[in-house]
Amino acid sequence: MPLTMPFQSGDLVVVVAQLPRERIWGRLLGLDASGIALRGVDLTPWEEILTLVRTGQADQVALGTRFLPMHRVEAMYLDEASSGAPGLWETFRDNTGQDPHTFLADPPSSKHSSRHQRNP
Repeated sequence: MPLTMPFQSGDLVVVVAQLPRERIWGRLLGLDASGIALRGVDLTPWEEILTLVRTGQADQVALGTRFLPMHRVEAMYLDEASSGAPGLWETFRDNTGQDPHTFLADPPSSKHSSRHQRNP
């Protein structure tokens, strides 16, 4: 019986990585045998992230687009409610008043495309 993957591009996920150990919350950009691409934040300063976003200082959050090679990935979870506890997306929304998908959206294309320009 083939394995059906429950993960789709755009899903909010939590990735547990090793060496160094990290827990990352973000929006899944891609998943294949080589690794996981996502846009997200390290969960270590979760309360600080919520405070910064709630107080209008979201630009101070270390939000980034990253690739984790599969050998570093210990686990990946869908960000969903479990055993009566809300998902991180719900906690983010309730504490900041913002949509987590909007917060985790790709950076503006002007910034994104500028990294591909060469200096003469």
